[in-house]
Formats: sequence, structure tokens, C-alpha cells
Amino acid sequence: MAIPVTTTFSFDGYRITAYKGLVRGIIVRAPTISQGILGGLKGIIGGRIGAYTEMCEQARQQAFELLVQHALELGANAVIGLRYDASSVAERISATEVLCYGTAVTIEPITDA
Repeated sequence: MAIPVTTTFSFDGYRITAYKGLVRGIIVRAPTISQGILGGLKGIIGGRIGAYTEMCEQARQQAFELLVQHALELGANAVIGLRYDASSVAERISATEVLCYGTAVTIEPITDA
């Protein structure tokens, strides 16, 4: 189930009714054998390393999905203040950690009464 997520701290037309707390999704990914070989060759000749870009995008998507799952588990129906952070955790095998975090909230439409 998709929920609204924003990098800002509010949603136009909605009010925050409850703060559920910090939510996060974290994933550590290493390149597949083919990504490692292609990335290594590109590293020698230079240029954009598409295989590693693909690996990082997969890690970001998985971290985001974990964040949404965590928010739903807390009873939230939205996430505000979304941020990403990434770092290398095992340089020998080119593993990358991606952290996706934000604040889980419940929102409701603002109605003019």
C-alpha cells in the first residue's frame, strides 16, 4: 500500500493529527557478480558505471519500501521529512549501506466548516 511521503514537514491541504515517531529503512547491498565485473571494467576505462548505479538505485528503493512498511506498522498514513543517507561499509566488496528515514504521521484533509 502506498502512502504519501514528502521531504517537507507538511502536506498542503492536510493537517497532521498525530506524530507516530521516527521511521527508517536500512539496506546493505553489494554488487552482483555481473555488476562487479562490469563496474570493474568501467573503472579501468572510465565513464559512467551503470552497473553500480543500478545497484545503488535498487538499494534506495528497498530502503524506501522498508521505511513505508515501518510507518504502516506504527499506524501512520504518511511520512514527512524524508531523507536518505548512504555510506560504504565494506570497501573490499563494494558494499553500500543506504538509510532512508523520516517521521511517521497521521494526516487528515483540512475541511472548511
